[in-house]
Amino acid sequence: MTGQPLAFIGARLVDPETGYDGPGSLLTADGCIARVSRGDTLPGLPGDARVIDAVGALLCPGLIDLRVKTGEPGSEPKETLKSASRAAAAGGVTSIVVMPDTDPPVDEPSVVDFVLRRARDIELVHVYPAGAATRGLEGKALAEIGLMREAGCVFVTDADRPIVDSRVMRRLLAYAGGLGVLVAHRPADPWLTAGAAASEGEFAGRMGLPSEPPAAETIMLERDLALLELTAPTGARLMVDQVSAEGALETLRKSKDRGLPVIATASINHLTFNELDIGDYRTFWKLTPPLRGEADRAALVDAVASGLIDIIVSAHAPAPAEDKRLPFEEATPGSVGLETLLPALLTLWHEGQAPLLRLLETVTLAPARAIGSEAGRLAVGAPADLILCDIDAPRIIDANLLLSKSKNSAFDGRRLQGRVLMTVVDGRIVWEASAGAP
Repeated sequence: MTGQPLAFIGARLVDPETGYDGPGSLLTADGCIARVSRGDTLPGLPGDARVIDAVGALLCPGLIDLRVKTGEPGSEPKETLKSASRAAAAGGVTSIVVMPDTDPPVDEPSVVDFVLRRARDIELVHVYPAGAATRGLEGKALAEIGLMREAGCVFVTDADRPIVDSRVMRRLLAYAGGLGVLVAHRPADPWLTAGAAASEGEFAGRMGLPSEPPAAETIMLERDLALLELTAPTGARLMVDQVSAEGALETLRKSKDRGLPVIATASINHLTFNELDIGDYRTFWKLTPPLRGEADRAALVDAVASGLIDIIVSAHAPAPAEDKRLPFEEATPGSVGLETLLPALLTLWHEGQAPLLRLLETVTLAPARAIGSEAGRLAVGAPADLILCDIDAPRIIDANLLLSKSKNSAFDGRRLQGRVLMTVVDGRIVWEASAGAP
């Protein structure tokens, strides 16, 4: 189902694929981009086209978020696929990949099919399931990876659960590689991270919080990359899920320099906050991995700017109030992030920390390529997944006004810049800001 043709006139077009950042106009038709003009006019429009005066606004591909948790199936009070889709549309996110750690887990094709059918019924943004790498997310026996791939999963992962057994991880990389399936894994030594609520250091010590050393990430990452080198001839590919520590970056750089088939993500939370933000024990800032020191945060931003980190994710992890209103050590980690991903990203540009084109590439073209999507670019024939936004609009985030069912936003009360004016998916307007919207 596609909407009427849309003509965006006089926008600032930003296309990460070509590197173009300048004035332009764009026409959608039949769910795709029909014409792109590097100018303020678009002559010969269809008679039924809706003409949108986009002067002063930025038009770019819709955001693609590769790490989104929902509660459906099994924990719908946290978040449903519908509420997550509404939040995504409001945040300019046109495609989401949902994690498999649900109840039941997404470890067989029938659950993949359930997610896809629910998404089709909702008809908002694109929803892609990630399949479990191991049965029941237990890290022991491989899940039905081939069948899940045929059913529609875009990669496999055990989400926040590290695969401890090196033999299982090697088999996973080799088997998935032979099927052409990307493996995502969050590197964390489980014995060093068990029970941790903060990143190890002087600050965590003063707060009296159990902590994990950043080296726990590097240790597991080095193992994963060694196994990737063993299995690369089979076609294995690895996506390092949420790099958070400076020490891991050097390991990642060496592997990329050797030509290993590895890409890496970082969450917008770890690019924006540091360990000092947990100073008042506010559980909205309890995350996994935990917030690191300022040197780590700055190193991550530099890694994004240089291309060492390929993709930025929201790490959307809803948690109801009863799971957050607990002592810091006992609270559930995580923050919702679909509606704050874009303004937080734009704030990094406003503060001069990274180029705009590069930042947008990490949430459009790069994740599209990771999952084999044709989206993420402003080209004739590409899917008409677009966002129109005011990149200068100041905002103060009010978690109570977010569309996510859970309101645990680490950005609550934060001053950001950037407001989505319109979100288009397959040529259909799925979100349009009203006057006075936050």
